[in-house]
Amino acid sequence: MLKALRRKILTRPIFAWAKGSLPALSPTEREAMEAGDTWWDKDLFSGAPDWEAMRAMAPPALSAEESAFLDGPVAELCDRLDDWRIAAVDMDLPPDIWDFLKREKFFGMIIPREHGGLGFSAFAHSEVVKRISTRSVTAAVTVMVPNSLGPGELLLQFGTDAQRKHWLPRLADGREVPCFALTSEEAGSDASSMVDEGVICRRKIDGKDVLGISLTFSKRYITLAPVASVLGLAFKLRDPDHLLSGEEDRGITVALVPTDTPGVVHGRRHLPSMQAFQNGPVSGEDVFVPLEAIIGGEEQIGQGWKMLMAALAAGRGISLPSLATAAACLGARATGAYARVRQQFGIPVGKFEGVKEPLGRIAGTAYMLEAARRFTCAGLDQGHHPSIVSAIMKYHATDRMREAVNDTMDVHGGKTIIDGPRNWFGGVYRSVPVGITVEGANIVTRSLIIFGQGATRDHPHLIDEMAALGAEGDEALQDFDDVVWKHAGHIFANLARSMTAAWTGGAIANAPRAGPVKGYYKQMSRYSAALATAAEGALIAVGGALKRKEAISARYGDILAELYLLSAVLKRWEDDGGLAEDLPLVEWCCQTGFSRIEDRFDAIFVNFPVPLLDKVLRAVTLPFRSHPRGPSDETLFACADAILKSGRQRDRIACGVHEGPPSAPLSELEVALDLVEKTQALHDRRRKLGEASLNDAEREALKQAQAAVAKVVAVDDFDPDELTGVLAGRTSQEKKKEQEPSNGQPDRKPVPST
Repeated sequence: MLKALRRKILTRPIFAWAKGSLPALSPTEREAMEAGDTWWDKDLFSGAPDWEAMRAMAPPALSAEESAFLDGPVAELCDRLDDWRIAAVDMDLPPDIWDFLKREKFFGMIIPREHGGLGFSAFAHSEVVKRISTRSVTAAVTVMVPNSLGPGELLLQFGTDAQRKHWLPRLADGREVPCFALTSEEAGSDASSMVDEGVICRRKIDGKDVLGISLTFSKRYITLAPVASVLGLAFKLRDPDHLLSGEEDRGITVALVPTDTPGVVHGRRHLPSMQAFQNGPVSGEDVFVPLEAIIGGEEQIGQGWKMLMAALAAGRGISLPSLATAAACLGARATGAYARVRQQFGIPVGKFEGVKEPLGRIAGTAYMLEAARRFTCAGLDQGHHPSIVSAIMKYHATDRMREAVNDTMDVHGGKTIIDGPRNWFGGVYRSVPVGITVEGANIVTRSLIIFGQGATRDHPHLIDEMAALGAEGDEALQDFDDVVWKHAGHIFANLARSMTAAWTGGAIANAPRAGPVKGYYKQMSRYSAALATAAEGALIAVGGALKRKEAISARYGDILAELYLLSAVLKRWEDDGGLAEDLPLVEWCCQTGFSRIEDRFDAIFVNFPVPLLDKVLRAVTLPFRSHPRGPSDETLFACADAILKSGRQRDRIACGVHEGPPSAPLSELEVALDLVEKTQALHDRRRKLGEASLNDAEREALKQAQAAVAKVVAVDDFDPDELTGVLAGRTSQEKKKEQEPSNGQPDRKPVPST
């Protein structure tokens, strides 16, 4: 009786208001919402994260077979890679490397063993990509793409049994090289605007009447397209003659198209930020394929966008975050060593506070990204496909990679500016825009996806409310009544948590018994409740217009992302054994993150579109700032010191970096660091007491250390003709041979530059 009265007096007007206020979902938005699932992000958005559940999660681990693959084929591959030759001379991987990748099934890591693949875990997949990335971005991207968004992943999730049996073994062993063609000339991030189309029709093929699709398409930026043998193609399907049904526009659909099909044009290349991985356009006009080419068959017609989002939900959390973490870890290892052996004014440059500042940021960023990579892989290996977490990782891993890479370049100075075989970081620097842009441009990911979709996906009640609002009749009102009052209870519970935590500086917020990091848990509980409360205010007051307030939405997303990354940091610290020497790294991550969170809250309130409500939200979430400054210099310098000397801590921070064979520049840098550390006492004695204080053996040891340092500090220079040949992708000898006329005499006319 009371429930019926409540429904009539209270729920009905709320229902009417909400129907016109809450955001309506477009078909593509709905499909994106239904792709993947939620995970730890939902806990954080709830306002009351279950920290004990997070702490109890098993860390990711490699199987014996996966470890053997890393120590065997991956190590061999990394030793054989010559990135300068690949990226500046040949502009491609050597044929023997392509053969090795296929033979060892690098392209089949995600394909189960029953289909001829390696069947690796997400963590092993990530480890492989990370290790290769520290030696060659070109090789890493080449391995990464077939194991991420592409035909393999789509076939596993949506393919028919016949399609899996035919294609997966061939993809696993490299008989087929795949690419995935999504981006149209006229449609970048807005896939719904693509003009590529397929038309259902009949054709005579070998005397038989075949029902199929005539495809016309023009794609760009497609990795592996120039060398691909099979094309995963996204297009809009039409059935104007109603050969399948009475519906003409059937929606975005995905099909597999062999690139030797008549009408397919591919082979030309783009040059993305001077990176040598195969990337280029692919097009076709009136390319006919049978209906069986549709991934998943007729049942999956029109499900293309949902399929793509589902595939991205996992892959986007592995590939680019692994590459980004590799860049940060490589930066930490190389920059710490270089700043230790490189001297200016008689002391290592890493001892200067001005240098320690970026060194500390590099160390902290490497520690955080590795923590987030492991945490995310653990979730994926538990069976989750967390689309919001994957978006967080894609954006924030690559964005922080950019910060760490810039700091690395600043400390190295001319060493990594001058290109050549001795430069161990220039290729990484040039690759940064690629990571920022692909698999969902960072601007779009931050502004529209993390909170734009997360507010609905991660909210405990909003999806159910939207479903009720989309229905009609008394049953819809009854369903809405059941959920809206649960939502109201959720709001008031978070409001109470937020206010008490805010006005006590987090002192009484929930936290596990976690020793020296307990205070960080308290602050994160405080910010989680504040985020939930502030988000409710925006959803109620702004409603459907919130998704057009992209700057505000992005800031809410930044807070959620920061809480996720800091969760990973605390989890890593405990999984590593709660080491006291790593506490400065945890301190740097948390203090930097808390300052960013409070910056975002402040910016939300300053720019909030509803007058007065901004002041109310500020009063109940962030009445005063408790972390306005970020980490102290002492903390920052302690992080820097951790990578300025060899040892287990440096190895933890800069983990997974493959230095290459003894002749590789990074290996030579490690040798120089070792010799400098071993002879430091001799160096100090000579400076204090003079050359006479050393014996012959000691003088020889110092001489060897100085020679090792000189070798790694040296940069490359080129003969002008040789340099022209390098830039043209040819050796100087090849160029000179081209310039010789038929009579064998040099042609003295200038040769146009290529």
